[in-house]
Amino acid sequence: MTMSFSSVSRLWKFAAGAAFSVALTLAPAAGVMAEDVKAPEGFEVLFDGTSYKGWHGRPHFDPRKWNEVTAEQRAEWDKDMKAHWSFENNELVNDGHGVYMTTDRDFGDMELLIEYKTVAKADSGIYLRSNPQVQIWDSTEEAKFNIGANLGSGGLWNNSPGAPGKDPKVKADKPFGEWNKFRILQVGSRTSVWLNGEMVVDHAIMENFWDRATPLFAKGPIQLQTHGGEIRWRNIYVREIGTEEANQILASKQADGFQSLFDGKSLEGWAGAVKNYEVVDGSIRCKEGQGGVLHTAKEYGDFQVALQFRLPPGGNNGLAIRYPGEGDTAYVGMCELQVLDNDAPQYAKLDPRQYHGSAYGMIAAKRGYHRPTGEWNYQVVTVKGSKITVELNGTVILDGDLSTVKDLMANTPHPGKDRTTGYFGFAGHGDAVEFRNVEIRELK
Repeated sequence: MTMSFSSVSRLWKFAAGAAFSVALTLAPAAGVMAEDVKAPEGFEVLFDGTSYKGWHGRPHFDPRKWNEVTAEQRAEWDKDMKAHWSFENNELVNDGHGVYMTTDRDFGDMELLIEYKTVAKADSGIYLRSNPQVQIWDSTEEAKFNIGANLGSGGLWNNSPGAPGKDPKVKADKPFGEWNKFRILQVGSRTSVWLNGEMVVDHAIMENFWDRATPLFAKGPIQLQTHGGEIRWRNIYVREIGTEEANQILASKQADGFQSLFDGKSLEGWAGAVKNYEVVDGSIRCKEGQGGVLHTAKEYGDFQVALQFRLPPGGNNGLAIRYPGEGDTAYVGMCELQVLDNDAPQYAKLDPRQYHGSAYGMIAAKRGYHRPTGEWNYQVVTVKGSKITVELNGTVILDGDLSTVKDLMANTPHPGKDRTTGYFGFAGHGDAVEFRNVEIRELK
């Protein structure tokens, strides 16, 4: 049976909620034997109840420098971990001091289930990809009301003031002495948090504490923070999220008002290099060895487009932004946003402004956020005035203003960069790059 994409999204939401419900039902109670600790279906056990297996000690530490840490220093941190972290009734107990418990494994897109219980005036948190943090604290401590303690736990506390997700949407903390249950869902830098069944962070971008100018790392370990008060943890489970589910999650969070540009069957509504593209298995594909710009029949000013794309090895294409209908869109249009297999050997020495997501020859995008070649990527492009934002797989890789660009690659002029309207399309360069689920909405 064929289901619409919206039906798939609704099914994902139901399944995700059901998985969490099952997780809470199956989570073992304190006091059971360690060998009885079993993860809910689809999840892995991160803490086995009685050992440090799968964990090491690490303080609040810039992960970009981890490879510089000596074996002797790592051994010291592990020794410190064992001095302050212990086990009791399948609970991981910290005395409020010492380094942080840190997973040996790095995680990208994932779902984390974890329970904690702490004491008055305690302050803790969960680092994701070695980045602070999902906040845990005493929501009754008046001395910290000025920094948000009264709003409750679960917020992305190290986000910038006023940024989405910094403060929890609702206060969901349980009284001291009771266990609190987190569900954390992370796709790209997009982070959602549920505390005791209440959504407290909704698909917010988790900022990179270590370098605000760059996105959150693509992968990194989970860390449990110590911060001056006893905290206990139990029932720690993780589930890595695959490409299709990640794309469904991102699509389910699209804003309202999108209109489909592609019926999945034909190139009706498209103009330009129509003969150089084909429809294959519900996707638009550039014919091998062909190229040119396939563009919409309608012109757009300010807009947002959401789509999925798949690259063959070495694949090269582009998104035509405010294209006038003829000429090289990278120069006569507002810009061409690169669609490129960044990891292909032949592209190892490109100018940074030629890699995927870049406004070709003008502004470089951040790299390292592609899915493996051959898998579908999810991308949202926002064009408003002279500003362009590209979000790839849940991570913003470009956020720039073309009106401010002075340094042009090879000093080549871009006469179209100040265009205010034009067509949207695909700029083929001879490779069989595919696009599907192409949707657009006009912005006012």
